Parts: sequence; structure tokens; C-alpha cells
Amino acid sequence: MDVLNRLAAIVGPTNLLTADSDLEHYVTEERGLYRGEALAVARPADTEQVAAVVAACVQAGVAMVPQGGNTGLCGGGVPNQGAVVVSTERLNRIRAVDPLNFTLVAEAGCVLAAVQQAADQAGCLFPLSLGAEGSCRIGGNLSTNAGGVGVLRYGNTRDLALGLEVVLADGRVWNGLRSLRKDNTGYDLKHLFIGAEGTLGIITAASLKLFPKPREIATAFIALPDPAAGLAILGAARRASGDLVTACELVPRIGLDLGLAHVAGLRDPLDAPYPWYLLLELSSSRPSGLLPALEAILAQALEDGHALDAVLAQSGDQRKALWRIREGVPEAQKKEGGSIKHDVAVPVSRVPEMIETCTRAVEAAMPGVRVVAFGHMGDGNIHFNLTQPVGADKASFLDRWAEMNRIVHDIVAEMAGSVSAEHGIGQLKIAEMARYKQDVELDLMRAVKAALDPTGLMNPGKVLPPA
Repeated sequence: MDVLNRLAAIVGPTNLLTADSDLEHYVTEERGLYRGEALAVARPADTEQVAAVVAACVQAGVAMVPQGGNTGLCGGGVPNQGAVVVSTERLNRIRAVDPLNFTLVAEAGCVLAAVQQAADQAGCLFPLSLGAEGSCRIGGNLSTNAGGVGVLRYGNTRDLALGLEVVLADGRVWNGLRSLRKDNTGYDLKHLFIGAEGTLGIITAASLKLFPKPREIATAFIALPDPAAGLAILGAARRASGDLVTACELVPRIGLDLGLAHVAGLRDPLDAPYPWYLLLELSSSRPSGLLPALEAILAQALEDGHALDAVLAQSGDQRKALWRIREGVPEAQKKEGGSIKHDVAVPVSRVPEMIETCTRAVEAAMPGVRVVAFGHMGDGNIHFNLTQPVGADKASFLDRWAEMNRIVHDIVAEMAGSVSAEHGIGQLKIAEMARYKQDVELDLMRAVKAALDPTGLMNPGKVLPPA
């Protein structure tokens, strides 16, 4: 095809992949729920090449699918038949670090861990942190508005972006790489592209916020009678510490049990089993006596009956061991059999109610199902996952994915929550968009899509349901 010749001329023959063996990585999704088909994978080296690739595809009427680390969980980066995957992996340069302005400019293909490292080398912190940080790329983080464990303190990826550089759907380049905290000159265009999952344009670089590096961290693993007790501890800790809580993660006993069974090196830090746990972390950029402060918070929680037992990390290794418990939950679930996922959010005050109500509902619909509800209690985002009943057939269990989604998502919607807190929509949740979004919201989104991508070639079939 002529378009392939044009693309090869733009990115170089070795960076235009067409062989099935070369395409495999780019067409297969993280969970294995989707497998796409691509005409080719183009790997441009810079923004100019991205713009040229987009222009060539538009002229040929070929759809494009932007892709970063391909770690998404909703099929947003999986190509449709005949599409060209535009991989950002070669756009991997840190363009600038300004520790006085507390900003960093990174290209979209930079692995998140590399951005964190560049900030650290400048004596700063880039606080976005999630399980895939060793392989996900910052452009994908922006395109899905990734969350992670630090949202309570620092916000989502959207809150960490000051400016963007974007190749538009017609091949033009919008240079909005401003590193300003204040800029009231019209519409804030960057927010159109953050969270759009590559349906409006291709993010090629971003100006990101940095923060002072923490000099003191205090971490506790706390046994709870129920999630409501964890909510009480969170509120007390925020007030008592001067709002220095960085992370607040909920872990159920079943999550710890699965980790003990399937994750090497993981151990229970407490002497007895408890129904729920809270991983609570405080941090400060100056030595401020966080450990004694956390000890006082825990002493009061024990006295109030909100905490049943607790352990405080006394070293960096102990802190890593406590975090390994939380990080091991999704890893262990994969090894336990089929898992139906729900990435939901409700107001923080309603997290305990949501967990209790959803648990009753799914257990009534599927006796024996094992609820593994864990995650970011501090910002209201719970991964309400369902592990197949013991001895159940995996395929038969997964066949009930849509049914379980409807049960959980209807309850979450009634609580004014979100059916996609941090993973995005992709292909997986398009039907949920049609069910839970207001008609006026969908009309506005379609108007934006029509204005910015009138040919409909930018990541088609993602995010928006058909009109």
C-alpha cells in the first residue's frame, strides 16, 4: 500500500513494523480481553515525525491508534482492523528539568519510572505512582488520567500537568507546553486531551509539576474491624498531622490471604488475622516528627476501637514489605483464577456503605463468589473485584462479567459515583457510558470529537458510544 511506503519514508523502514511477529506485542491487551489487528506499527522519533505520520494517515483515510506502554486495562490502546498503531516509545527524552520552578518537561514515551528518577536526581518528587510504573509511559498516563496511590495528597495525572504538546487529528501541532501555575487566557485546552484516550489527538510531550522530595516518611499497617473504622482513622490522621497523609489503602483479609498463597516473600506482619487492614502513610519534606505523630494517632485509634492492632515500619525495608502486601493483591488474584473487575469511585464518606451494599448484592446473585474489595480509600476509589468461587469453571464465571458489572455499577451510580475511577473507558466500558452518562454529557463529548477529529480516524471505537 502507498500509505505504508509513505510511513516508512517518515519513520524509517526499521521503525515501521508489519510482520505478524513484530505486531503481536502491540495488538494484545494487558488482561488478554482484547486482541486487535493492525495494518502496521509506526514508531516515530519526534513530534515532527508524529505529525507527518498523522497527516499521511489522514490523507489515506487510515485510522490511527496512539499507544504508549500498552499497559491499559480497558482496551483503549488495542487497534481495530486496518488501523496504524502510532507508538510513542521512541519519544523518550526528558527535555527540561527546572527545580526552581518545580517543573519537568517529558516526552510522551518516557516510562513513568524514568520521569520519577529524573525528578529525584533534581532533588524533587514527581508523585504519580502506580503498579505499572516500570513499563507504562507518561503519555498514556495523561491520556487515561491515571490515578495511583498518591491521589489523596497530589491529585490525579490531570492535576500534575501544566501544559501539553499535542499532534492534532489533522497533523497540526499544538504547542501548549507552558509551565505556568496561572494562565487565564481562554479555554484550558490541555484538559480536552487529558483523559481522552487518544481519541482527539496524540500527546507528544507534557510539562509536569514537581514537589519537594519527602525527607521523612511514616508508614503503618493497621488492623480494622470494618472499613468504617478505616474511614475514621483517615479523618483523624488528616486532622492530627496537618494533612500530611500521602496514601490510605484498604486491604481485605482475603486479599492478604491470596497474597500469602501466591506472592513470594510476602508475610503477615501481625500475630493474628483480622477482617480488614489499612495501609496509612504520612510524608513531609522536612523532619517533623512524623513517627511519634503517627504513633499518637494509632494510640487514639486503638483506644477508640477503630484499630485492633498495628505495626509501624521502622526501616525502609519494612516499609517496602508493608507496601508489598497492598501491591500483591492484584498479582495474587491473577493466580487464583477468574476475576471480574470494577474500578469504581464514590464520595469517600460512602466507601464503607458501597462495599457493604455491593457485597450483599453480588453474593446474592452468585453464591460463593469471593469479593476482593481493595484500593484507594483515601480518594474514594475502590477496586471492587470478584474472584471466582472455589472450584468454579473460569470461563463460566467470566461469562457473567456484564451481569456483575450491572449490579455493582447501578449501586455506584445511585451513590453519585463513577464506574471508571482511574482505568478509563477504552472499549470495555462504552456500554456503561451510554447507560450512566447524561444525554447532554454525551452530546457535548460528541461535539468536541466532531470538532477536533472530523474524519473520525483518531482511535475510533473508543470512549464514546455510537450516537
